[in-house]
Amino acid sequence: MQSPAIVIISGLSGSGKTVALRALEDSGFFCVDNLPVTLINSFVTKLPKKNNAPKIGVGIDIREQAFFHNVESVLKLLKKKYRTEIVFLEAEAGVLVRRFKETRRPHPLSAGSADIDAPMEKEKDMLLPVRAMADRIIDTSSYTPHQLRHLITSLYGNTKIARALSLTFMSFGYKFGIPQNIDLLFDVRFLPNPNFIAGLKELRGLDPPVRKFIFQKPQTKEFIKRLKGLLDFLIPLYIKEGKAYLTIGIGCTGGRHRSPAITEKIAGLIKKHPVEINTVHRDM
Repeated sequence: MQSPAIVIISGLSGSGKTVALRALEDSGFFCVDNLPVTLINSFVTKLPKKNNAPKIGVGIDIREQAFFHNVESVLKLLKKKYRTEIVFLEAEAGVLVRRFKETRRPHPLSAGSADIDAPMEKEKDMLLPVRAMADRIIDTSSYTPHQLRHLITSLYGNTKIARALSLTFMSFGYKFGIPQNIDLLFDVRFLPNPNFIAGLKELRGLDPPVRKFIFQKPQTKEFIKRLKGLLDFLIPLYIKEGKAYLTIGIGCTGGRHRSPAITEKIAGLIKKHPVEINTVHRDM
């Protein structure tokens, strides 16, 4: 009988742990949230073994502070006994503050205080051992709940075709900062900018007039050809090395025209590899 497959969802408050755990549940996992870490092993051993390989999702965070001091040893034990993967979610401080303000939720360490900067720093320090043991660290700063849900489902959901690599293409604008946790980064600011063309400025990179302007340029055609060739070379090597998650950033000045157009184009050309493709337009 196979050991259970366990996915631990942890991370910073406001980073999307609830969304991720619900995505696991919709993917066929038996999920429980905010379980004290000292009880995880006992919980797993008592679950009925359905279909010889139960899939279990567990959300852990710092709400149960009294049980959190030995989290490292508990997670090491789980990894030793079961097929366990730890997913750690985080986001930029400014994004987390905005999310707390939008939802009007207090930080779990705020103790009623309006200031959440200090609680956020304390939480980050408390979770360092979990982050260090994580198999996947996902920065959700630029993800909507729908995009995060899709990402988790693509990683852990049942699909008809087994995918060896989850590949995310992310467009962005340099003036808003480079996204964290990018594996490969391509700067397309050398391409002519539709922002300075009458009738195109207010459109987006996915609109046909903008796409026509960008892709009729010889340098665009040559760049797409070379980028596709590079990815056709690299992707099988990443798969061979066992990499399960690859994020490719494509940036222009504002992230509205050139990078979204290039992102969608190149994502549509990567078809012959066993990959699950996601596209994210952070700043469009």
